[in-house]
Amino acid sequence: MSNNTTTAKQLEVKRIVDVLSKAIAQHRLRPGSRLIEAQIVEALNANRNHVQVALQRLAMQRIVDIEPNRGAMVSQPTAKEAREVFVARRAIERAIVETITPELIRRHRHRIATHLRNEREATNDTDRRAIVRELSEFHLMLGEICGNEVLSEVLANLMVRSSLIVALYQRNDVPSCQSDEHQAIITALEAGDNEQAVAVMIEHLEELESQLELEEQSTSEVNLRQALADL
Repeated sequence: MSNNTTTAKQLEVKRIVDVLSKAIAQHRLRPGSRLIEAQIVEALNANRNHVQVALQRLAMQRIVDIEPNRGAMVSQPTAKEAREVFVARRAIERAIVETITPELIRRHRHRIATHLRNEREATNDTDRRAIVRELSEFHLMLGEICGNEVLSEVLANLMVRSSLIVALYQRNDVPSCQSDEHQAIITALEAGDNEQAVAVMIEHLEELESQLELEEQSTSEVNLRQALADL
């Protein structure tokens, strides 16, 4: 197999992984949803072998479960895993916030301002998927801004798993992540007060975890074509 062919396959598998991850993060695909290969192939105009590799990769990341004779389905994190994910998020996001300097905030000020504006617009509307997308994107944005690719990659995985946890265990249907808290983190980072930024972030994550009701929830079938549209 030529290098060009290998690269093309890797890019296609990454595309499928990214689309499925985004659909899960935005609650288009909920925990327990069956991921039927033929439907993914049709919805994404993809090669079945590439879809299989993508699902296996997502399974390694604990985002998808693959069971013999049942196929693939979106993971349903246990209460124990939910707690562990939030422990990991506190560690990773602390490290990210500690790394961000006022100079990095200035360098990315336009991106940050645009994002915070989009957050406020989303939270003032009723489109839950848009709210979930924008509020989650803030944490991913900080991961990218910090410049540490390993931290950013680990956080990206934790954010998808957090989305599964919220879909299963959040007490109500109102996204608990708040734009005002995000603004407070940015304000502290602009001033070079990383200690305050970390304190706000940790309190923020603890509040998110406190709003979870760690009991098992049932799931229903979803339309994969509809869930993966426009991603």
